[in-house]
Amino acid sequence: MNQDPSHRMERPSSWVERWLVPAPQGATLLDFACGSGRHALYGQTLGYTVLAVDQNGSVLSPIERMGVSTLEKDLEHGRWPFSAERFDAVVCTHYLFRPRLDLMLGLVAPGGRWIHETFAVGNAEFGRPSNPAFLLRPGELLSAAQRAGLQVLAYEDGVVSHPRAARLQRIVALRPPVAASSLALG
Repeated sequence: MNQDPSHRMERPSSWVERWLVPAPQGATLLDFACGSGRHALYGQTLGYTVLAVDQNGSVLSPIERMGVSTLEKDLEHGRWPFSAERFDAVVCTHYLFRPRLDLMLGLVAPGGRWIHETFAVGNAEFGRPSNPAFLLRPGELLSAAQRAGLQVLAYEDGVVSHPRAARLQRIVALRPPVAASSLALG
């Protein structure tokens, strides 16, 4: 991975590594609530043109210097920053804001994939977050995919031990029409 010595990058989520496939020519990726930008940079190495969005501008500067387009925006308040944009991949990890979840899913282009991984009810046993407002309810990602008309390729709900113990839900879903090549299982 192209590293800026001033920006130490965390390893991408194993879920994202498994399901984010190399980009076809011209493919785009949105790293939604990108945090440190680890998935934006990973997507860039796979050939995507990447947009990383987060409310914290200080985390965006280092990844912008590495060639990732960035947008500093509070995704929970104010005007929705996207209009007609659609992305071939939308990645979101360790973030949940229910009032705009369906809007985020609307950003997945036909044939594109949604990759999401975040904390679920029961995570309080392992630490933070423990507030139910930030924890997925049972089957919540599956319900969101169904509302959006996405085809679920993989879904998990359970406890992981690495990189730290946590209760997670994670999903990868595709927006029809889906090419047969998009159905490769990891």
